[in-house]
Amino acid sequence: MDLHDCVDNLLLLPLTQQTLAQHRHEKWADELLDGSLKLLDLCCTAKDALLQTREHAHELQSSLRRRRGGENGVSTDVGEYLTSRTKVKKAMHKALRNMKGMENNCSFSPLNKDPKTISMVCPLKDVETATLTVLESLLSSIAGAAARSKPSSWSLVSKLMSCEEAAEDLSEFEKVDSSLCTLIAHKTKSVNQMHFDNMQNVLEKLESSIEDLE
Repeated sequence: MDLHDCVDNLLLLPLTQQTLAQHRHEKWADELLDGSLKLLDLCCTAKDALLQTREHAHELQSSLRRRRGGENGVSTDVGEYLTSRTKVKKAMHKALRNMKGMENNCSFSPLNKDPKTISMVCPLKDVETATLTVLESLLSSIAGAAARSKPSSWSLVSKLMSCEEAAEDLSEFEKVDSSLCTLIAHKTKSVNQMHFDNMQNVLEKLESSIEDLE
């Protein structure tokens, strides 16, 4: 049984239902409900981002297999993936901004509260804080670097994306972005099978990582 299953069981207890009903007009009760709704929205945002990224990563992977190292059409496929990534990053940054202030947004004080109310509210607030921490880490991992402008060609993407060597601690999302940068950088030189094989490898790892997160 995980943490949120325990919370569900806590909320279903008659004593919990009674306590919430007694204090339903108090500010902290509204904050608990509002916090839960905001967490649900954040979870939906993260889920949508993972689904969208996985779909576009799968499409890019299929396209690279069909090209078998050829350059024709690859720029369009990469451009579509990066456009999708830009939209996802924008959504993640917006969600992260909305998270600010949630951790300290609580008017509940254990002073002058009966033990049963304290024993119910404090665990719920602790779970909310822990969930926020996990979601912040997840959203940051998906967002990676700051969102870029929409790419429309190899030359434009080359200007918009910095192709410095990737750090070892990059998320799988950033590793794909970095590999695409490398692919773009070699467009004016030569794109060989090694570049495409590396791209396939990081895309496979990204899809696997997304499956684990889901």
